Amino acid sequence: MSRPPPAVVVKDLAKRFGDFVAVDTINLEVRRGEIFGFLGPNGAGKSTTIRMLCGLLKPSSGLVLVSGIDVARSPELVRQNIGYMSQKFSLYNELRVIENIRFFAGMYSVAAADLDERIDWALSMAGLKGRENALTGTLAAGWKQRLALGCAVLHRPPIVFLDEPTSGVDPISRRQFWELIHQMATEGVTVFVTTHYMDEAEYCNRLVMIYRGRIVAAGSPLELKLNSMQGELLLVKCEQVGRALELLQTAPGVMDAAIFGNAIHLVVVQAAPAIEGIRGYLSDKGITVSRLAPIRPTLEDVFVSLISHHGGLGEKAVAP
Repeated sequence: MSRPPPAVVVKDLAKRFGDFVAVDTINLEVRRGEIFGFLGPNGAGKSTTIRMLCGLLKPSSGLVLVSGIDVARSPELVRQNIGYMSQKFSLYNELRVIENIRFFAGMYSVAAADLDERIDWALSMAGLKGRENALTGTLAAGWKQRLALGCAVLHRPPIVFLDEPTSGVDPISRRQFWELIHQMATEGVTVFVTTHYMDEAEYCNRLVMIYRGRIVAAGSPLELKLNSMQGELLLVKCEQVGRALELLQTAPGVMDAAIFGNAIHLVVVQAAPAIEGIRGYLSDKGITVSRLAPIRPTLEDVFVSLISHHGGLGEKAVAP
C-alpha cells in the first residue's frame, strides 16, 4: 500500500527583508497525522517560516505545498483548509467566551447544522463550560490558549499550525495543552508547531532544529540525541561548580562545557577514556569530584552542540 502524499512540502524556501536573510533555503516534509516540531531560539526564523506556510507572508523564493495546494498561488484556499494559532493571543479580550467562539465559527464558515456541536466541543476542550459569558480578557493564560486553539480548529481542518502556542503559560497548562495536541493527532490531524522549549520538542514525532534561518538538524527526538551530538557527554558533579566550569572549558580533550542545574555537562571525543583524566585534572586544581559518568544527551545538549558547531550560540534556547 502506497504512503499518502505529505501534508506539507517545503522546497528551497527563502525569505529576505532587504539584505537580511530571515529564512535561508530550507527544505522539509511533514507527514499526515504527525506532530512536527520546528525548534529554535528566538529570532531563528520559526515564525517567519510558519507565516509563509500559512499564506500570510509571501516567500522571496522557493515552493510550499500545503495539502497539495501551492501556497504562493492560492493563499486564500490554503487558509480555508488549515487552522492557525499565532504566537500572540489572537482572540478578542473585550468579547465574551461564547462571542469569540461564534465569531470564529462565522469566520471559518462552520455549517449551521454543526454549530451547536462545535461550540460545545470548544467549551469542553477549553474547560470553560459554565463560563460562556465570562469576558475573555479575565481568563487565566492557560484557559485563553486552550480557547484560542478551540477557535482555530472549529472548522475541523486537516492541518493545524501553532506558533509557540504555550509561550508565557504555566507548566501545568502547557502539559494540558500538549495533551490536546496529541488528542488531535490521534484523530488524524497534522500538527506543525514551533517552540523554543526543549522539553516540548520531546512531545513531537519528528522535528527540525533551525538556527539563523537554516536547518541544522532533523529527525525524531531520539534520533537527534543519538546521532547529532558532536562528541560524547559526561556529567560532572563537584564542589565549586563555577570555578570547575572555567577550568574545564580550557582542559585538554574537552570540546565544550556548560552548567546544567547543579552539575556540568562536558563534551569530549570519547567519554570512557576521558573520565580518569578529567577527575585527575580537577583534583590537581583542588576540586573534589563526587560524580563523573557518561550520560545520554538531552535535546538541549544537542542543540547547544550544533549551534556551537555552526559558529556561535546567539540567543540561548529556553530550557525549563
